[in-house]
Amino acid sequence: MMTVPASAIAANALRTTILYYATGSLVLLFLVVAQAETLSPVFDGHIHYSADARNTYSVDKIISILKQAGIERALVSSTPNDGTIALHEKDPARIVPELRPYRNRDDMGLWYRDPNIATFIETELKRGIYRSIGEFHLHAGQTDTPVVRRVVALAVERGIPLHAHSDDGAVRELFAIDPTVKIIWAHAGMSSPPATIRTLLDRHATLWVELSIRGGDIAPGGRLDSAWRELFLRYPDRFMIGTDTWITPRWEQVESENRFARAWLAQLPADVVEKIAFRNAAQLFPK
Repeated sequence: MMTVPASAIAANALRTTILYYATGSLVLLFLVVAQAETLSPVFDGHIHYSADARNTYSVDKIISILKQAGIERALVSSTPNDGTIALHEKDPARIVPELRPYRNRDDMGLWYRDPNIATFIETELKRGIYRSIGEFHLHAGQTDTPVVRRVVALAVERGIPLHAHSDDGAVRELFAIDPTVKIIWAHAGMSSPPATIRTLLDRHATLWVELSIRGGDIAPGGRLDSAWRELFLRYPDRFMIGTDTWITPRWEQVESENRFARAWLAQLPADVVEKIAFRNAAQLFPK
């Protein structure tokens, strides 16, 4: 299993140039990082290869983009699941497939109350390749359905996580269904503050927090926020980074997004960096 060498992180941090530009009382902070080939590898916890991206990028091109960005492993889902399967068949050592409960985009808003989805998930799981169920969209007040309860039961039975794009209310409701379920909380709830995240982590030992799309408030202007830093130091084993290629143009940003994540990670102790960048996800999804 590959981990993130502390020496590589340190070397990358030394290459980081911090430029300050002041306009009145406003200070803008820019982080200019090294080229991708000098960056240490990461485990990206949020990648999609859905139908629109497949029409633009071949499987070989996607693998090339991941390699260029230094993404050693990636948790991948897609709508439909064909994209995930194609990537996994091409590079099973790099691609960790998760089962998305969407047969098409129309399922996104209704899946949790469509009884056909439970059957669909059970059938797909028979492939024997999926390591997680998600990423799915689910909000507070939508969890009390036979479909959601069945999905939670399947995840617990198989010992695999749910990857939930949810508010904190829905996360609490999922744990209420079964407190032993494993949950990867996509985007740290999109807007949930560190205090809310801390409360949930304090309460649930099987919750992991994935940080895609949160870079702007984790490290505004590139400087790691103090409240987030405190949270990472309190729970270094419970976070993972991600990109989220939810629309096709996001594939052009995979490398830059990962560079930015490495830049704010480099402001943490080396052992914490290693865990958040790679080891936490790798331990959740061992080879």
